[in-house]
Amino acid sequence: MAEALPSKHRPEMVVDRNLALELVRVTEAAALAASRWIGRGDKNAADGAAVEAMRKAFDTVAITGTVVIGEGEMDEAPMLYIGEKVGLYARAGGGPEVDIAVDPLEGTSITAKGGPNAIATVALAEKGGFLHAPDIYMDKIAVGPGLPDGVVNLDATPEENLRELAKAKKCSISDLMVCTLDRDRHKEMIKACRAVGARITLIGDGDVAGVINVSQRDAGIDIYMGSGGAPEGVLAAAALRCIGGQMQGRLMFENDEQVARAATMGVDDPSRIYTVEDMARGDVMFAATGVTSGAMLRGVRRFAGGAYTHSIVMRSKSGTVRYVEGHHNFDRKPSAFVA
Repeated sequence: MAEALPSKHRPEMVVDRNLALELVRVTEAAALAASRWIGRGDKNAADGAAVEAMRKAFDTVAITGTVVIGEGEMDEAPMLYIGEKVGLYARAGGGPEVDIAVDPLEGTSITAKGGPNAIATVALAEKGGFLHAPDIYMDKIAVGPGLPDGVVNLDATPEENLRELAKAKKCSISDLMVCTLDRDRHKEMIKACRAVGARITLIGDGDVAGVINVSQRDAGIDIYMGSGGAPEGVLAAAALRCIGGQMQGRLMFENDEQVARAATMGVDDPSRIYTVEDMARGDVMFAATGVTSGAMLRGVRRFAGGAYTHSIVMRSKSGTVRYVEGHHNFDRKPSAFVA
């Protein structure tokens, strides 16, 4: 009897690796479609183009996927709605059954204004691997890899978290850079950070990229604080599962109706603090393509007959992170996904 192949040589591992790279094609399609709308002042058109292109691209990926983080409920979103089946085998069945989290264009307003850090992003997990986060706010805090567990805590004050982080990094608080969304709801938090000497980077949109930047050495971000979309929190957690880092998130409910709806999605404790592992469990893959340039990715660069794209793809199983530069020749191979 032939000896069984070691796990690292089994065919399914090759499929996994190929699938991770196929996700890049999906985010590339969305980024290319959205890039036509950079700086044109129409965020809805940019988002719609990205959604349509990403949906079509998923039809070529050999999975049976279920969208668990998407563009909204079925009656709100014609494509990539929560519960939608996507993938080459979505109708006939076959291929791995996976859960999918998407944000075809994170930074719609950024794209409309031609600002930095807009990305197209998708994450994939084993079935049941993602927190089914309702479309509400989530309070978040995140730091990069290589730090003691629990170095920051969502229940601590900004001053306490910055003091502990500075101690762990063996630096002064004035060396730390805090990233947060530029929102009125963060005024007191920003004031508290500045009072103890921390520096602040305010972003107008795009807190998936904001959270991921804590794990990017070149980004110069030490900690992310503040509230943003809960679905974006799950996407960011998926990236940190792959690339490293700590994150905590707590859903922010405005009324009993939201609490009741979240319960139908599996949220049994409204006050629970979720970790990275709580939000993205099992084998996770993450991919993103830059739409406009930022600290992590360069944006789409269009030219006559083609475009350049810059993407990142990573897997939690291997910890591998790859950057992919795509040179797209539309004269030789017209894009099937971009109008």
